[in-house]
Amino acid sequence: MALVINKKCINCDMCEPECPNEAISYGKEIYVIDPARCTECKGHYDNPTCIAVCPIDCITVDPEHQETDEQLFDKFVKLHHPEVQ
Repeated sequence: MALVINKKCINCDMCEPECPNEAISYGKEIYVIDPARCTECKGHYDNPTCIAVCPIDCITVDPEHQETDEQLFDKFVKLHHPEVQ
């Protein structure tokens, strides 16, 4: 599953630099997560770093982008090791 930032976001700038997949960017009003790039940090860390640094807990699982751990890891490989394909 990809993650999503909800409307409680205060634009504190903590999450964006923590994302190893460059999936977080500033949207129209708040930060957003690109589900095509979000692997929930699979392949990098044990837990999503954006959730760990968010001071108001506004990052949650995106119910519209359900993925298994295997699918998330496959996405990690495609993003960071395309030569393996």
